[in-house]
Amino acid sequence: MNNHDDGHDSGATSVNGSTSATADNLKGLALGLNGYVLSPVEAPAGIGEPGELSFQIQDASGTPVTEYTTAHDKDLHLIVARSDGSQFRHVHPVLDVSTGTWSLPWEWAAAGSYRVFADFTPAGADASGLTLTRTVQVAGEFAPVAPQPTQVDQVGGFTVSLDGDLVAGSASELMLTITRDGEPVTALEPYLGAFGHLVALRDGDLAYLHVHAEGEEPRAGEISGPEIAFAAEAPTAGRYMLYLDFQVNGQVHTAEFVLDATHGDGATGPDGESHEDGH
Repeated sequence: MNNHDDGHDSGATSVNGSTSATADNLKGLALGLNGYVLSPVEAPAGIGEPGELSFQIQDASGTPVTEYTTAHDKDLHLIVARSDGSQFRHVHPVLDVSTGTWSLPWEWAAAGSYRVFADFTPAGADASGLTLTRTVQVAGEFAPVAPQPTQVDQVGGFTVSLDGDLVAGSASELMLTITRDGEPVTALEPYLGAFGHLVALRDGDLAYLHVHAEGEEPRAGEISGPEIAFAAEAPTAGRYMLYLDFQVNGQVHTAEFVLDATHGDGATGPDGESHEDGH
């Protein structure tokens, strides 16, 4: 099986293991990379305040970037999640080419510290699949959620089950199965160039792993299901929050899971030390 990859997922996973999510190339841990910077993010200050979220991608001279290479049907993917992994949102703002500002209507549902991830490829740039991040503080009473392992989620009348294990330093296949009322769902529609879109965030620092379903890019009008396979490689042992976007009847749903990655041969632990079996 082939993993559909056009650079947007560089540094995340590869079926053949050619790209490895090691501690050295983890995405989503810096606000600047390869000469590009994510500007401060403007957004409502508190919960329940309708407003706008906006930002720019700037080059080394501070000039806003206005031309991008489309990846998975969009010029830029925006991921927003609270520090505890809750309140996940995957959205696509609109670019004002005259100012280089990306924006979309925004309202916070809960207080806390949020990470905003911008995933993009500048047009003509050597670097592809850049992910930059900023932190946004949202005022209000904060009640953190401790993520607990779970491999089944109910969303929009669908039951989504995840089968597979994460082993640090090794490629692992994760199989997502979607049913409704006990019956397999075979009407999955293409969404962002695949039948499923998976994001994983590492608990603790929210290191960002961005992967897509295995297989070729779906053709227009093609449907699939009930299973979607992903190849995933955890860089370290630890807890990971996973978010699956899938589309049925034109509506996108997001199922959420929590997996613990175990130590593997030669895997790197959170302390940066190698944890090989027998040592």
